[in-house]
Amino acid sequence: MSGDTIKLLVVEDDYALNDTVRDTIKELGDVTQVHDGDEGLFEIESGVYDAVILDVMLPGADGFTILKKAKEEYPNLPILMLTAKGELSDKMQGFDLGADEYITKPFYKEELLARLKTLLRHTGVLGQDGALEVGNIQIFVDQHKVLVDNKEVNLQGREFGLLVYLMQHVGQIVTKDQIFDRLWGFDSDTSLTVVEVYMSNLRKNLRNANASVTIKTLRNVGYTLSPVEEA
Repeated sequence: MSGDTIKLLVVEDDYALNDTVRDTIKELGDVTQVHDGDEGLFEIESGVYDAVILDVMLPGADGFTILKKAKEEYPNLPILMLTAKGELSDKMQGFDLGADEYITKPFYKEELLARLKTLLRHTGVLGQDGALEVGNIQIFVDQHKVLVDNKEVNLQGREFGLLVYLMQHVGQIVTKDQIFDRLWGFDSDTSLTVVEVYMSNLRKNLRNANASVTIKTLRNVGYTLSPVEEA
């Protein structure tokens, strides 16, 4: 999977419905499908996903348990609850635990896609017209294009994916492990130090382009990208 693509997780034990959700949202990015709660929680804890569609009734950990743990660790992760239960009490429990959206089965595919797009825009993962914007940087993911003050900047290899990932999580801490898993994958034989090399190159290119963002290193924790505050 490409590191500059939005990554979505579907946790739904009904295989046919899981496939339907995948086919409905796959235009937005890469979709990972799991069919039980324990595996879903394991995937979420990897920290590489941009949004989760989560069923309530699951084998293993149930959706509410997963939601609670996910929001404790990743409070800004958009989670859309998907359930056959339509009672107000169930919805209130989900919202009390931090659910961002709630859709009851059966649902219209267009509504699911529209609500997910709205969540991704609210969190800055999906920009208006497909663009991500932080400071004077614009990224058009589908076109693989980066503009700084409307001038194109050429980023090599995974530098583009690295910048996209940081901008999708602006103001948030992303760890070196999360970056590595996102851009190189869990099974890569590459050393973790490759993240530092790409981060150094990205900083140099952004500095040369006069980008109004800063990438801070938090020792033994990770990195965070933020817009430069104007004086």
